[in-house]
Amino acid sequence: MRNVLRAGTGALLVVLIMFVGSLGLWIGTPLLWLWVGSQIQGLGASLGAALVAMFAGVVLSVVLMAVLLAKLSDVYRANCRARGQRDPGHFILEAVLVISAALTLVVFFVWFFLFAGASPVPFGNSL
Repeated sequence: MRNVLRAGTGALLVVLIMFVGSLGLWIGTPLLWLWVGSQIQGLGASLGAALVAMFAGVVLSVVLMAVLLAKLSDVYRANCRARGQRDPGHFILEAVLVISAALTLVVFFVWFFLFAGASPVPFGNSL
């Protein structure tokens, strides 16, 4: 983290944008395409058409987000080199993706087990 702060305000802003973009990758992309698929099926189209549209949309969105995040990582690297620091490679991008994925999983599990409304574990003597 200390190296990120040494890279300057612009680099820190790029890291923040990468973090928000990676949250969009893990949370926004699936939710957006689930909504689009539900709208397609709601119009009377078949479930298959909705699934194909969702799959194609998710794949395209993930590829576009990966390209965008890689370009932001290159901007961060250029900023570090411009300030006379060694090239960090894509370490910051990898760290941002791992941290945002872990945060997304924690939020999902909290929502699923505490707020989803249905009990994922059956209670009672149903055995």
